[in-house]
Amino acid sequence: MTTLDIPELALVALVGVSGSGKSTFARRHFLPSQVLSSDMFRAMVADDENDQSASADAFEALHHIAATRLRRGRLTVVDATNLQSHARAALVRVAREHDVLPVAIVLDVPEALAWDRTQGRADRTFGRQVLTRMQRDLRRTYGLLAREGFRKVHVLRGVEEIEAAEIRYEKLFNDRRELTGPFDIVGDVHGCREELEALLLRLGWSLRRDDAGRPVDAVHPAGRTAVFVGDLVDRGPDSPGVLRLVMGMVAAGHAICVPGNHEQKLLRKLRGRDVRLTHGLAETMAQLEAEPAEFVAEVSAFVDGLVSHFVLDGGRLVVAHAGLKEAYQGRASGRVRAFALFGETTGETDEYGLPVRYPWARDYRGSAMVVYGHTPTPEPEWVNNTICIDTGCVFGGRLTALRYPEKELVAVPAVKEWYAPVRPLVSVPARPDTVLDLTDVTGRRHLEHAYGTLTVPAENAAAALEVMSRFAVDPGRLVWLPPTMAPCSTSTVEGFLEHPAQAFEDYRAAGVDRVVCEEKHMGSRAVVLVEREPTGGPFGGGVVHTRTGRPFFGAPLDEQLLARVRAAVTAAGLWAELGTDALLLDCELLPWSAKAGGLIREQYASVGAAGRAALPAVLATLDAAATRGLPVDGLRERMAARRAEVDGYSTAYRAYVAPTDGLRGVTLAPFAVLAGAGVSFADRDHGWHLDLADRLCAADPEFFTPTRRQVVDLADAAAVAAATDWWLELTSAGGEGMVVKPYAGLAARSARGSLLQPGIKCRGREYLRIIYGPGYTAPDQLAALRRRSLGRKRGLALREHALGLAALDAFADNAPLWRRHELVFAILACESEPVDPRL
Repeated sequence: MTTLDIPELALVALVGVSGSGKSTFARRHFLPSQVLSSDMFRAMVADDENDQSASADAFEALHHIAATRLRRGRLTVVDATNLQSHARAALVRVAREHDVLPVAIVLDVPEALAWDRTQGRADRTFGRQVLTRMQRDLRRTYGLLAREGFRKVHVLRGVEEIEAAEIRYEKLFNDRRELTGPFDIVGDVHGCREELEALLLRLGWSLRRDDAGRPVDAVHPAGRTAVFVGDLVDRGPDSPGVLRLVMGMVAAGHAICVPGNHEQKLLRKLRGRDVRLTHGLAETMAQLEAEPAEFVAEVSAFVDGLVSHFVLDGGRLVVAHAGLKEAYQGRASGRVRAFALFGETTGETDEYGLPVRYPWARDYRGSAMVVYGHTPTPEPEWVNNTICIDTGCVFGGRLTALRYPEKELVAVPAVKEWYAPVRPLVSVPARPDTVLDLTDVTGRRHLEHAYGTLTVPAENAAAALEVMSRFAVDPGRLVWLPPTMAPCSTSTVEGFLEHPAQAFEDYRAAGVDRVVCEEKHMGSRAVVLVEREPTGGPFGGGVVHTRTGRPFFGAPLDEQLLARVRAAVTAAGLWAELGTDALLLDCELLPWSAKAGGLIREQYASVGAAGRAALPAVLATLDAAATRGLPVDGLRERMAARRAEVDGYSTAYRAYVAPTDGLRGVTLAPFAVLAGAGVSFADRDHGWHLDLADRLCAADPEFFTPTRRQVVDLADAAAVAAATDWWLELTSAGGEGMVVKPYAGLAARSARGSLLQPGIKCRGREYLRIIYGPGYTAPDQLAALRRRSLGRKRGLALREHALGLAALDAFADNAPLWRRHELVFAILACESEPVDPRL
C-alpha cells in the first residue's frame, strides 16, 4: 500500500494522460463535491464535455469555483490532464491567492493501457498521436512540479500502485485546535529573563533549574500551558537564559511558542546570512558567544521549527506574533508567515524612521480571539476581539500575560529600562466604540454567532437600513429586539383554529416536560432599557422602544415612563440584588390603543362600522321582502349570522381600546428581565423572570400590570386540562389568549440539543376574528385556514430568537458596538422576510 499524505486543506491537482484513471481515482478517494472536473465544466458551459473550443471558459469557471471553495476552507481536487505548464501555473496561483498548499498527484500508466481505455470510450475520438504527445508532456512534467510551486508531489506508477494508494490527511502545523487550555499567553520577553521568571511565579508556575541554578523548565500545578508570542530575544540582558527556559518548557510539553521577527532575524544570522546587527541583535550575538556551540545549535534548530501561528481551542483562539487577519488563520503560505511575523505596513515611515503599521485590528471581524505582541503599547486594549500584550518590558514597561479563557491580564514591572526605545510607547487608537461603519451592515452578509449562522440578503439589509437610519433609536442604546412569535400547530378541535392541545403537543414532541402558560396581553411590545441614574450612564439613563426599534412615544413621555420603571426597580431592591446599574426588560404596554390608535381606527373600526351600518339595512330589506312572500329565509339567516360575526369582531377589538392621557391610563406588563450590565439572564427559568416582574408590580401597582400564568407538567393530564380551561375562561372574557413557553427559560433546548421556540402563541377564537375577518369561523373558511403553512414563520421565529440570544450575550460581554449592532440589525432585517402577517 502506498500512503499519500496531503494537507486537510489543499488544492490537489491530478496529473495524467487521458485514460490514466484520474476520474476513477478521484471517485474512490474524494467526495463528489470536492472534485472539479474539466470535462464537467466543459459540459456546463457548452453542453459537451469534449468541446475543446470551450476549454478557456470551462477553466475560467473551474478556477472561480476552486477559489470559492478554498476561501471557505474546503479541500479541492482538480481532475484534468494538467500536463501543460500554464494550466498548472494557474492552479498554483489560485492556491497561493488563498494561502493553501498546492499538491500534485501524478498517475503514470503505460501508454498502451491508456490507449485501450481511451478506445473503449465512445466519446473519445482523438488519434493515438495525441496520446503519445500527452505521454511525452508527462515525462517533462516530472522535473517541473516542485519548481513550479507544488509543495507535495506524489507519483504513482502503474495500475497496481495506483489501486493500492491510500490518502492520509495531515493537519497543518498551525492547527492545534485540540489544545483547549487553559493557557497563560506571555507577551514579548526580549531577553528579560528575570521579569519572565517573576511573571511565571506570579501566574502560579513552579520553576525547575539545572545544576547551575539556571531555569530550564516550569510546571503549573493546575496543568496550564504557557504560550509565548515570540520576540524572546534581543535588546534585553539575557536572551540565552530566556531561550533556555522557553525551550525547556516547550520540550517538556508545558509550553508552545510562535516565532517573532527577532527570532527570524537571529536564525538568518546563525545560518551565516548577511544580517545587520541592529535592533538588539548585536547584544544577543554577544551573549550567545559565551554559550557552548551545542546550545547555539539547539537554538537554531528550535527557532527553525517554530510555526508562524497557532489556531487553538477548537478555533476560538489564534496566537501570532504580529496578529493575524481572519482570512489567514489556519492557512499556510509565505504571505501568512510574513503577516504573522511582521504585520502589515502602510508603506510609510513615521518621524522616527520606523514603518507605519496598518491597524488591521480595527477592521477585524473574526469570531476567533487573536492575541499578539510585536508593537509595544503602554496598556493592553481589546480591539474587536483582539489584544496586543506587548507592554514594552525591555523598554522599562511591563511584561504581561493573558490568562485564557479567563481573559485576565497579569503583569510584572520591568526591573529597569534595558533598552531605550526609538519611538515612545503609544497606544494605537481603536475605532471609537460609538462609531459605526456602513459596511458593517450593508449588502449580503453572513453572520456566525454562538447559536448558529444566518445569511442576511442584501434586499433585507436595505429595508432594515431604511428603518434604522430614519426611525430607530440611537444604535448605542438599541441592544436587543424581540423575535417574532410562532403560532401553535393548527387545531383539529371543532370550531377552533388555535387551541392549547396543539401548543402542548408541539412542546411535548420536542421533549419538553414542563411549560408555563402566560396570559397574552393585547397591547404593544415595549423593550425597556433603564439605568439606575437618569443621566450620565453609558445609555443616557435608558430608552424605551418598539419591537422594530423606534422610540415608543417620544420625549417627554418616554422619559416619564423610564422614571416610573426606575423608581419601581429601586423600590423592589433589584439594583443591589442583581448587582447591576442597568436592566433590560421585555414588556407589553397597555392598552393597545395607546400606541395603535390610528391603526385601530383605519384598519379595524372602519370594517366594524361599515358592517354595523350596512347589515341592519340589509336585514330590514330582507324582512320586507319576506312579508311579501319572497323566498329569502336562507339569505336572511346568512345575513343575520354575518351581523352577529361583525358584532363579535367589533367587540373583540373594542376590548383593547381605552382612553389615555399621556401616561394616565397606561400600564406596563413586564414578563422577562433579559439582562443587566455585564450579565445575561437568558439562562434563568421563567419562574425567576415572572417573580421579578411581580415585585415590580407590587412596587407600583398603579403603573404595572401583572402577568397571570399557569405552570403545567405536560405529563399531568389534570394540569393540562386545568390550563386549557383557564385559557377558555381568559378568551371568553375578551382576552387575546396565552403564550406557552418552556419553563426552563429563553435559552432552553430540545432533547436533540437544538434551540426551542421561545414561546408559542395560542390565540382565542374571538380574538382571531380581528386577524382573519368577522366570518372566519364559517366551516368553509375555517377548513381553508387549517391548510395554512406555518414552517416559514416558525423558521423565522427561531432565527430571530437565536440572534436575540447572541445580542444579549454581546450586551453582557460589553462587546464592541459594531458587534452588538450587527446582531440587532439582522433581527430587523429578518422582518422583511415574506411571511403571512396574520400568523
